[in-house]
Amino acid sequence: MAQLSKQDKVIITGAAGLVGQNLTIVLREQGYTNLVAMDKHANNLKILQGLNPGVKALCADLAEAGDWQAEFEQAACVVILQAQITGLRDEDFMRNNVTANEQILAACHRYHVPYIVQASSTVLHSKADDIYVRSKTAQERTVVESGIPYAILRPSIMFGWFDPKHFGWLSRFMARVPVFPIPGDGKYLRQPLYNRDFCAVIQYCMEQQPANKSYDIVGAEDIDYIDIIRSIKRIKKLNTWILCIPYRLFDVLLRLYAMVDKNPPFTATQLHALTVGDYFAGADTEQEFGITLTPLQQAFEETFADERYASIVIER
Repeated sequence: MAQLSKQDKVIITGAAGLVGQNLTIVLREQGYTNLVAMDKHANNLKILQGLNPGVKALCADLAEAGDWQAEFEQAACVVILQAQITGLRDEDFMRNNVTANEQILAACHRYHVPYIVQASSTVLHSKADDIYVRSKTAQERTVVESGIPYAILRPSIMFGWFDPKHFGWLSRFMARVPVFPIPGDGKYLRQPLYNRDFCAVIQYCMEQQPANKSYDIVGAEDIDYIDIIRSIKRIKKLNTWILCIPYRLFDVLLRLYAMVDKNPPFTATQLHALTVGDYFAGADTEQEFGITLTPLQQAFEETFADERYASIVIER
Protein backbone atom coordinates (compact mmCIF):
# COMPACT_ATOMS: atom_id res chain seq x y z
CA MET A 1 0.00 0.00 0.00
CA ALA A 2 1.16 3.50 -0.83
CA GLN A 3 2.16 5.80 2.01
CA LEU A 4 -0.72 8.07 3.02
CA SER A 5 0.02 11.74 2.41
CA LYS A 6 -1.68 14.65 4.14
CA GLN A 7 -3.13 15.73 0.80
CA ASP A 8 -4.85 12.38 0.18
CA LYS A 9 -8.60 12.13 0.54
CA VAL A 10 -9.65 10.73 3.93
CA ILE A 11 -13.32 9.99 4.57
CA ILE A 12 -14.65 9.97 8.12
CA THR A 13 -18.08 8.37 8.59
CA GLY A 14 -20.03 9.21 11.72
CA ALA A 15 -17.86 12.31 11.76
CA ALA A 16 -20.22 14.48 13.81
CA GLY A 17 -20.09 12.27 16.90
CA LEU A 18 -17.69 12.37 19.84
CA VAL A 19 -14.74 10.68 18.12
CA GLY A 20 -15.34 12.27 14.72
CA GLN A 21 -15.50 15.84 16.04
CA ASN A 22 -12.22 15.37 17.90
CA LEU A 23 -10.53 13.45 15.08
CA THR A 24 -11.37 16.13 12.52
CA ILE A 25 -9.74 18.78 14.72
CA VAL A 26 -6.69 16.58 15.37
CA LEU A 27 -6.15 15.79 11.69
CA ARG A 28 -6.51 19.42 10.68
CA GLU A 29 -3.98 20.36 13.37
CA GLN A 30 -1.65 17.76 11.86
CA GLY A 31 -1.95 19.28 8.37
CA TYR A 32 -4.53 17.08 6.63
CA THR A 33 -6.18 19.11 3.89
CA ASN A 34 -8.61 16.74 2.11
CA LEU A 35 -11.04 15.53 4.75
CA VAL A 36 -14.61 14.49 3.97
CA ALA A 37 -16.96 14.27 6.96
CA MET A 38 -20.17 12.25 6.70
CA ASP A 39 -22.99 12.01 9.23
CA LYS A 40 -26.79 11.96 9.28
CA HIS A 41 -27.08 14.43 12.16
CA ALA A 42 -27.44 17.81 10.45
CA ASN A 43 -27.03 19.99 13.55
CA ASN A 44 -23.91 18.21 14.77
CA LEU A 45 -22.47 18.31 11.27
CA LYS A 46 -23.05 22.07 11.24
CA ILE A 47 -21.02 22.33 14.47
CA LEU A 48 -18.20 20.37 12.82
CA GLN A 49 -18.22 22.67 9.79
CA GLY A 50 -18.12 25.76 11.98
CA LEU A 51 -15.08 24.46 13.84
CA ASN A 52 -13.34 23.13 10.73
CA PRO A 53 -13.63 25.48 7.75
CA GLY A 54 -12.48 23.81 4.57
CA VAL A 55 -13.64 20.32 5.54
CA LYS A 56 -16.24 18.92 3.13
CA ALA A 57 -19.32 17.80 5.06
CA LEU A 58 -22.08 15.57 3.70
CA CYS A 59 -25.33 14.96 5.55
CA ALA A 60 -26.49 11.43 4.72
CA ASP A 61 -28.02 8.33 6.26
CA LEU A 62 -25.23 5.81 5.67
CA ALA A 63 -27.57 2.87 6.20
CA GLU A 64 -29.09 3.65 2.80
CA ALA A 65 -27.32 3.61 -0.55
CA GLY A 66 -27.12 7.06 -2.07
CA ASP A 67 -25.14 9.74 -3.85
CA TRP A 68 -22.82 9.97 -0.85
CA GLN A 69 -21.15 6.74 -1.94
CA ALA A 70 -19.66 8.42 -5.03
CA GLU A 71 -17.51 10.50 -2.69
CA PHE A 72 -15.44 7.35 -2.04
CA GLU A 73 -13.83 7.67 -5.45
CA GLN A 74 -10.08 8.32 -5.00
CA ALA A 75 -10.34 7.99 -1.22
CA ALA A 76 -7.02 6.78 0.22
CA CYS A 77 -8.45 5.81 3.61
CA VAL A 78 -11.85 5.51 5.27
CA VAL A 79 -12.26 5.89 9.04
CA ILE A 80 -15.52 4.24 10.10
CA LEU A 81 -16.89 5.78 13.29
CA GLN A 82 -20.68 5.73 13.11
CA ALA A 83 -22.22 3.78 15.98
CA GLN A 84 -25.44 3.37 17.92
CA ILE A 85 -24.35 3.29 21.57
CA THR A 86 -27.55 3.95 23.51
CA GLY A 87 -31.17 3.43 22.63
CA LEU A 88 -34.31 1.46 23.36
CA ARG A 89 -34.89 -0.21 19.98
CA ASP A 90 -32.84 -3.17 18.79
CA GLU A 91 -33.38 -2.23 15.15
CA ASP A 92 -31.55 1.09 15.64
CA PHE A 93 -28.42 -0.74 16.76
CA MET A 94 -28.52 -3.11 13.80
CA ARG A 95 -29.24 -0.33 11.30
CA ASN A 96 -26.50 2.05 12.43
CA ASN A 97 -23.84 -0.47 13.43
CA VAL A 98 -24.30 -3.19 10.81
CA THR A 99 -26.39 -2.05 7.85
CA ALA A 100 -24.51 1.26 7.60
CA ASN A 101 -21.21 -0.63 7.64
CA GLU A 102 -22.40 -2.84 4.79
CA GLN A 103 -23.26 0.21 2.67
CA ILE A 104 -19.91 1.89 3.47
CA LEU A 105 -17.97 -1.24 2.57
CA ALA A 106 -19.93 -1.58 -0.67
CA ALA A 107 -18.73 1.91 -1.63
CA CYS A 108 -15.17 1.00 -0.58
CA HIS A 109 -15.25 -1.99 -2.91
CA ARG A 110 -16.76 -0.04 -5.78
CA TYR A 111 -14.06 2.63 -5.66
CA HIS A 112 -11.16 0.40 -4.57
CA VAL A 113 -10.47 2.08 -1.25
CA PRO A 114 -7.14 0.59 -0.10
CA TYR A 115 -7.45 0.86 3.68
CA ILE A 116 -10.02 1.06 6.48
CA VAL A 117 -9.81 2.02 10.14
CA GLN A 118 -12.85 0.74 12.04
CA ALA A 119 -13.75 2.00 15.51
CA SER A 120 -15.26 -0.83 17.52
CA SER A 121 -15.43 -1.32 21.30
CA THR A 122 -13.97 -3.36 24.13
CA VAL A 123 -17.55 -4.48 24.85
CA LEU A 124 -16.75 -7.38 22.54
CA HIS A 125 -14.93 -8.86 25.54
CA SER A 126 -17.66 -7.89 28.00
CA LYS A 127 -19.54 -10.23 30.31
CA ALA A 128 -22.67 -8.41 29.24
CA ASP A 129 -24.83 -9.84 26.45
CA ASP A 130 -26.99 -7.13 24.97
CA ILE A 131 -27.89 -5.72 21.59
CA TYR A 132 -24.98 -3.27 21.63
CA VAL A 133 -22.47 -6.08 22.15
CA ARG A 134 -24.11 -8.25 19.48
CA SER A 135 -24.35 -5.45 16.93
CA LYS A 136 -20.73 -4.38 17.44
CA THR A 137 -19.63 -8.00 17.02
CA ALA A 138 -21.54 -8.18 13.75
CA GLN A 139 -20.10 -4.81 12.70
CA GLU A 140 -16.55 -6.07 13.08
CA ARG A 141 -17.42 -9.17 11.07
CA THR A 142 -18.44 -7.02 8.09
CA VAL A 143 -14.94 -5.50 8.04
CA VAL A 144 -13.02 -8.74 8.53
CA GLU A 145 -15.00 -10.45 5.77
CA SER A 146 -14.73 -7.50 3.36
CA GLY A 147 -11.27 -8.44 2.14
CA ILE A 148 -10.11 -4.82 2.45
CA PRO A 149 -6.98 -4.26 4.59
CA TYR A 150 -8.01 -2.87 7.95
CA ALA A 151 -7.18 -1.92 11.50
CA ILE A 152 -9.93 -2.46 14.06
CA LEU A 153 -9.60 -0.36 17.22
CA ARG A 154 -11.60 -1.30 20.31
CA PRO A 155 -11.59 1.58 22.81
CA SER A 156 -12.78 1.39 26.39
CA ILE A 157 -15.33 3.98 27.53
CA MET A 158 -14.25 7.37 26.19
CA PHE A 159 -14.51 10.97 27.26
CA GLY A 160 -13.44 14.28 25.80
CA TRP A 161 -14.68 17.46 24.17
CA PHE A 162 -18.21 17.55 22.72
CA ASP A 163 -19.34 14.43 24.62
CA PRO A 164 -23.16 14.24 24.40
CA LYS A 165 -23.33 11.07 26.51
CA HIS A 166 -21.24 9.42 29.23
CA PHE A 167 -19.13 11.80 31.31
CA GLY A 168 -20.15 14.86 29.30
CA TRP A 169 -23.84 14.37 30.03
CA LEU A 170 -23.10 13.49 33.65
CA SER A 171 -21.07 16.68 34.11
CA ARG A 172 -23.87 18.83 32.72
CA PHE A 173 -26.51 17.04 34.78
CA MET A 174 -24.40 17.53 37.91
CA ALA A 175 -24.21 21.26 37.22
CA ARG A 176 -28.03 21.50 37.03
CA VAL A 177 -29.12 19.58 40.11
CA PRO A 178 -28.45 19.92 43.85
CA VAL A 179 -28.22 16.13 44.33
CA PHE A 180 -26.37 13.71 42.03
CA PRO A 181 -27.49 10.05 42.33
CA ILE A 182 -24.98 7.19 42.25
CA PRO A 183 -26.04 3.53 41.86
CA GLY A 184 -25.01 1.43 44.85
CA ASP A 185 -21.70 2.47 46.41
CA GLY A 186 -20.34 3.69 43.06
CA LYS A 187 -17.24 1.50 43.32
CA TYR A 188 -17.40 0.16 39.79
CA LEU A 189 -14.01 -0.02 38.14
CA ARG A 190 -13.65 2.01 34.94
CA GLN A 191 -10.78 2.34 32.45
CA PRO A 192 -11.68 5.63 30.74
CA LEU A 193 -9.84 6.56 27.56
CA TYR A 194 -9.19 10.19 26.62
CA ASN A 195 -10.60 10.77 23.17
CA ARG A 196 -7.63 12.73 21.85
CA ASP A 197 -5.38 9.79 22.74
CA PHE A 198 -7.68 7.51 20.77
CA CYS A 199 -7.52 9.95 17.84
CA ALA A 200 -3.72 9.74 17.92
CA VAL A 201 -3.99 5.96 17.59
CA ILE A 202 -6.38 6.34 14.66
CA GLN A 203 -3.93 8.69 12.94
CA TYR A 204 -1.09 6.21 13.48
CA CYS A 205 -3.12 3.43 11.84
CA MET A 206 -4.10 5.68 8.94
CA GLU A 207 -0.47 6.47 8.25
CA GLN A 208 1.28 3.19 9.09
CA GLN A 209 -1.56 0.92 7.93
CA PRO A 210 -1.01 -2.25 9.95
CA ALA A 211 -2.63 -4.98 7.85
CA ASN A 212 -5.67 -6.79 9.27
CA LYS A 213 -4.89 -6.03 12.91
CA SER A 214 -7.24 -5.60 15.86
CA TYR A 215 -6.23 -3.69 18.98
CA ASP A 216 -7.91 -3.06 22.32
CA ILE A 217 -7.20 0.56 23.30
CA VAL A 218 -7.78 0.99 27.02
CA GLY A 219 -7.22 3.87 29.41
CA ALA A 220 -3.97 3.40 31.31
CA GLU A 221 -5.38 4.26 34.76
CA ASP A 222 -8.08 2.41 36.68
CA ILE A 223 -10.61 4.50 38.57
CA ASP A 224 -13.93 3.86 40.33
CA TYR A 225 -17.04 5.41 38.84
CA ILE A 226 -17.70 7.45 41.98
CA ASP A 227 -14.18 8.91 41.83
CA ILE A 228 -14.78 10.02 38.24
CA ILE A 229 -17.85 11.90 39.47
CA ARG A 230 -15.83 13.43 42.31
CA SER A 231 -13.13 14.55 39.85
CA ILE A 232 -15.69 16.23 37.60
CA LYS A 233 -17.27 17.95 40.62
CA ARG A 234 -13.86 19.26 41.72
CA ILE A 235 -12.80 20.52 38.28
CA LYS A 236 -16.11 22.26 37.64
CA LYS A 237 -16.18 23.64 41.21
CA LEU A 238 -19.70 22.36 41.88
CA ASN A 239 -21.48 22.13 45.22
CA THR A 240 -23.67 19.19 44.20
CA TRP A 241 -24.31 16.57 46.87
CA ILE A 242 -23.39 13.04 45.70
CA LEU A 243 -26.02 10.58 46.96
CA CYS A 244 -25.66 6.77 46.77
CA ILE A 245 -28.94 5.02 45.90
CA PRO A 246 -29.57 1.26 46.21
CA TYR A 247 -28.90 -0.48 42.92
CA ARG A 248 -32.37 -1.99 42.49
CA LEU A 249 -34.08 1.35 43.13
CA PHE A 250 -31.74 3.05 40.63
CA ASP A 251 -32.64 0.38 38.05
CA VAL A 252 -36.37 0.95 38.60
CA LEU A 253 -35.96 4.72 38.28
CA LEU A 254 -34.11 4.31 34.95
CA ARG A 255 -36.86 2.05 33.59
CA LEU A 256 -39.53 4.54 34.60
CA TYR A 257 -37.56 7.40 33.04
CA ALA A 258 -37.32 5.43 29.77
CA MET A 259 -41.12 5.44 29.59
CA VAL A 260 -41.04 9.25 29.45
CA ASP A 261 -37.88 9.89 27.42
CA LYS A 262 -37.54 7.75 24.27
CA ASN A 263 -33.89 8.71 23.92
CA PRO A 264 -32.55 8.46 27.49
CA PRO A 265 -28.89 9.32 28.09
CA PHE A 266 -28.47 6.34 30.41
CA THR A 267 -30.47 3.11 30.30
CA ALA A 268 -31.01 0.12 32.57
CA THR A 269 -28.97 -1.95 30.10
CA GLN A 270 -26.04 0.44 30.49
CA LEU A 271 -26.42 0.31 34.26
CA HIS A 272 -25.92 -3.44 34.08
CA ALA A 273 -22.87 -2.97 31.83
CA LEU A 274 -21.46 -0.45 34.35
CA THR A 275 -21.76 -2.88 37.25
CA VAL A 276 -21.01 -6.21 35.56
CA GLY A 277 -17.34 -6.08 36.56
CA ASP A 278 -15.53 -6.01 33.22
CA TYR A 279 -11.77 -5.47 33.13
CA PHE A 280 -9.93 -5.13 29.83
CA ALA A 281 -6.25 -5.65 29.01
CA GLY A 282 -5.33 -3.16 26.30
CA ALA A 283 -2.45 -2.87 23.87
CA ASP A 284 0.76 -1.21 25.04
CA THR A 285 0.24 2.08 23.19
CA GLU A 286 3.86 3.16 23.58
CA GLN A 287 5.19 -0.10 22.18
CA GLU A 288 2.59 -0.53 19.42
CA PHE A 289 2.05 3.07 18.34
CA GLY A 290 4.69 5.21 20.04
CA ILE A 291 1.92 7.05 21.92
CA THR A 292 2.03 7.95 25.62
CA LEU A 293 -1.47 8.25 27.05
CA THR A 294 -2.38 11.51 28.77
CA PRO A 295 -2.48 11.24 32.60
CA LEU A 296 -6.11 10.83 33.61
CA GLN A 297 -6.50 13.89 35.82
CA GLN A 298 -4.81 16.07 33.17
CA ALA A 299 -7.22 14.69 30.57
CA PHE A 300 -10.18 15.49 32.85
CA GLU A 301 -8.88 19.05 33.25
CA GLU A 302 -8.52 19.48 29.48
CA THR A 303 -12.00 18.07 28.90
CA PHE A 304 -14.00 20.00 31.47
CA ALA A 305 -12.00 23.24 31.79
CA ASP A 306 -10.86 24.00 28.22
CA GLU A 307 -12.12 27.47 27.24
CA ARG A 308 -12.28 26.65 23.52
CA TYR A 309 -14.42 23.53 23.47
CA ALA A 310 -15.71 22.61 26.95
CA SER A 311 -18.95 24.55 26.42
CA ILE A 312 -19.71 23.08 22.96
CA VAL A 313 -22.13 20.19 23.19
CA ILE A 314 -23.35 18.06 20.32
CA GLU A 315 -26.81 16.55 20.41
CA ARG A 316 -27.53 12.94 21.27
